[in-house]
Amino acid sequence: MTGRRGWRFQDGVAVAGLVALAIFATQGVWSEIFRFALRNEEQSHIFLAIPAAVLLVWARRSRLRRMRPRPWLGGPMIVAGGWALATYGYAAAYDLFLHAGALLIVIGAGLSVIGFQGLKNFAPALAVLLFLLPIPGRVRLQISIPLQEATAASYKWFLDLFAVPVTQAGNLLTINGTDVAVAEACNGMRMVAALALVSYVFVFLVPMRWWVRLLILALSPALALVANILRLVPTVLMYGYSSLDAADVFHDWSGWLMLAVAWGMLVGVLSVLKWLELPIAPYAVSEE
Repeated sequence: MTGRRGWRFQDGVAVAGLVALAIFATQGVWSEIFRFALRNEEQSHIFLAIPAAVLLVWARRSRLRRMRPRPWLGGPMIVAGGWALATYGYAAAYDLFLHAGALLIVIGAGLSVIGFQGLKNFAPALAVLLFLLPIPGRVRLQISIPLQEATAASYKWFLDLFAVPVTQAGNLLTINGTDVAVAEACNGMRMVAALALVSYVFVFLVPMRWWVRLLILALSPALALVANILRLVPTVLMYGYSSLDAADVFHDWSGWLMLAVAWGMLVGVLSVLKWLELPIAPYAVSEE
């Protein structure tokens, strides 16, 4: 360990200063991103991205204490690439490129001081920042419309099982004479994005082998569908048999509650793998 030191005060100041400068330079893009999140619940996962990144950095804080930041030429190169991408996105009116470019500018600014070792040690925390990018409308429609219809059909089957009268037409359910569109009662896209983020954080917080991580990430869309159905059952019943105000309040808060339910499902998947006596524990040399 000779010649290696941890963080110095000036290192923290340099990182904070460069990141703040990068955010200031792209403030218009960030304002637009968070307006998307505020106005469209399908983009509400954006609010979870930064806390998720902080949590993943905290889980690896021992590496942070041992690491000595070193200037890295790759940082300015990432900034330049982000600037070029954002410029093209602005000129071509392609929001995804504009938003991704702004994110690369901020990440590159921080890595300019932290160095390649920071990228290597905290890659999962940096990658989760991709959830800051709003999902393009074309992608949302391709995922949400089939998911809404599948959720509505699953929900009708569930209520038929308990002899609750309900009819379905596409993603429209009618219960107790009240029409409830799945799109407005419990949007599937919101759960897919949020559950994907929760699954990502889970696999990098809990020690496990890489194949287990990939398996859980692959299962996240199915878990999102299950969570969406669990949310939809009481939500549609509220719309059918309760006041509209009470149903709206339940709808707004139940989505966040499903994040805790999803975490429990992920723990359950890991417990099943352990019960099957599959080798899920990390190797002697940690992959974290």
